[in-house]
Parts: sequence; C-alpha cells; structure tokens
Amino acid sequence: MTRAVPLGPRSLLALALVSAVGVVAFGWPFLAPPTSQVGTHTQDAPWLFAGLLVLLVAVVAAALAESGLGPKAVAMLGVLAATGAALRPIGAGTAGIEPMFFLMVLSGRVLGPGFGFVLGNVTMFASALLTGGVGPWMPFQMLAMGWFTMGAGLLPVPARARARTEVRLLAAYGFLAAFAYGTAMNMAGWPFMGALASGIAFDPHAGVPANLSRFLAYCLATSLGWDLGRALVTVVLTLTLGPALLRGLRRATRRAAFETQVTFEASER
Repeated sequence: MTRAVPLGPRSLLALALVSAVGVVAFGWPFLAPPTSQVGTHTQDAPWLFAGLLVLLVAVVAAALAESGLGPKAVAMLGVLAATGAALRPIGAGTAGIEPMFFLMVLSGRVLGPGFGFVLGNVTMFASALLTGGVGPWMPFQMLAMGWFTMGAGLLPVPARARARTEVRLLAAYGFLAAFAYGTAMNMAGWPFMGALASGIAFDPHAGVPANLSRFLAYCLATSLGWDLGRALVTVVLTLTLGPALLRGLRRATRRAAFETQVTFEASER
C-alpha cells in the first residue's frame, strides 16, 4: 500500500516525544498529586501550549525531511487539508455536524499513519486560520486530530479485505475516535474552568477518583450531545460516501506514484 509520508526513525522519535508531551499536557490533572501546587499555575498554560506547538512543527518537519516528500504528495496534502478546512465550518453551531472527520478517517486509511498525522495537523491549523479559531487550544486540536487521522492508518485491516468490511471497520473507528477526540479536547479545557461550575470543575486538592467523577460529569453536561452528533455524522458519511472516496483516493495515489523517484537526464550540448 502506498505511503505518501512513511514514518522513519527520526519521525517516529519526534512523534513519540510529541505524543508523550501531549499525554502529559492533556492528562496532567490526573497525574499531579493533590499536594502539588500545579493548580496555582493555570496562567502558565499558554507557554505549555506554545511549546507543544513547536514540537508539533518539529514532527511535521522531521516527517517531511526524512521521507523526501515529493511535489505530488505535497499537492495531495494541500488539497485534502484545504478540503477538510473548508468542511469544518459546515454546521458550525449545529451539534455534531462536522463532516471533516470522515475525510480524515478515509485519508489516513489510504495514505498511512505518517501522512495521516501530518494531514490532521495541517488541516486543523488551516481551519483555525479560516475560522479565526487561533488560540491556546489550537495546538491541542492539532495534536488530537493528528492522532485521530494517524489511528485510521494503523488499523489492522487486511489489504485484500472486502470493501464492505473495510468501510464498516472505518465507520466503527470513526464513531469511537469521534468520542475520543471530544473527550481529549474536554480534558484540555476542563482544568481552566475555575469556579464557573464548582460541582464539575477541576479541584487541584482532590484525589484522582474525585476529579475523574467531576470530569465525567463535565463531559455529560457539556459535550455528550455534540460528541454523539459528530460520531453519528462520521458513521453515516463513511458508510454512504466511503466506498467511492476510498476508490478515488487509491486511484489518485496510484497515479501520483509517490514512491517513484523522479530523475533527470543530463542534456547533451
């Protein structure tokens, strides 16, 4: 199967570093002991986000530099990222109507985890610029979408599996990953609620079980309907448009021949 951006050693190392930092950045409320003073440093969060964004850029740069990304792959990356960024505002303000997610699932499946991670990052960055959604939450969105799209490329679907089986598996993955994405983004913003909702806000002096209960209540109260809508839209679009789009993406990658090296012959004078 064609891999437009294969994951080489440097790419894997950078991705592992970013993922480790991302896990800490997302999950620090459950990692910090109740006796720590981390809850008094919420104003320092933008610096952590900025550092995470720098690491994300490093991962993308490492993937591009190591894989020798050619102009055809760059063109496909640009087209898919632009399409995803254009799809994101559709349904803005309407619970869960986010059609870009199914495109990320199918693209990651066809073009592999390396291309998927880069695509997820670039798409979220482009959509933030398009919608004016630039802020300290953007690095988290980029990382979460990178994981989301990369995961589709890591699915253990046999290359010769029936198209219907593959589409169903991708729909199931999209359903679960849509909830995972929403939960991750909830976790990114939940600690900074302060006293806006004391019953479900993060309590730096409480233990993990108490904060986990608060976080679950926060997810149920604020985003369950939106996450469910996103998951259902992803499933419906994957089942209905998935087979045709998978064929189109695979045809495009074969014609682009990403792995074919371009050579130039010296002209005689």
